[in-house]
Amino acid sequence: MKNIIKSMAALVILLLVSCGGKEEKKKEGIQIGQKPAPTETPKETPASTVKPSETIDLTNKGVGPIKNVDLSAEVDDAMAAKGLELFKSKCMACHKVDKKFIGPAPTGILERRTPEWVMNMILDPEGMVKNDPLAKALLQEFNGSPMANQSLTEEEARQILEYFRTL
Repeated sequence: MKNIIKSMAALVILLLVSCGGKEEKKKEGIQIGQKPAPTETPKETPASTVKPSETIDLTNKGVGPIKNVDLSAEVDDAMAAKGLELFKSKCMACHKVDKKFIGPAPTGILERRTPEWVMNMILDPEGMVKNDPLAKALLQEFNGSPMANQSLTEEEARQILEYFRTL
């Protein structure tokens, strides 16, 4: 019985060894333990590793009705207070002041975006995501969760912007 098992094992080994030496066709795809072949030279730069929410772009005014916003040196406290109330009622379901939630935190937004971009995003988030590359990138960063259009007026968007200046 032991001889039969040994003979069978030797036969299997011989068959496996005799099958070797043939030219193997290159298989497409990734095999276990094999790294994928690069398709093209990576063009990644350190700047491209910055998240869209952390990207600083103070030249882009966005796409929408707001072309120019004049901000005074002093924050208008009455306007900012109205903006805070609007933010609480319209925005806090998705935005937390100091931390990422469903959407990005508004703290420091005016250090990263122009006032026009912010207001255009508030007023027409669908148009911005459709036509503005940075808004598109933010949508991807935040797992495809689009910003809801709250149907705010330009005056209300300006009040929220003034509130953001206090953060």
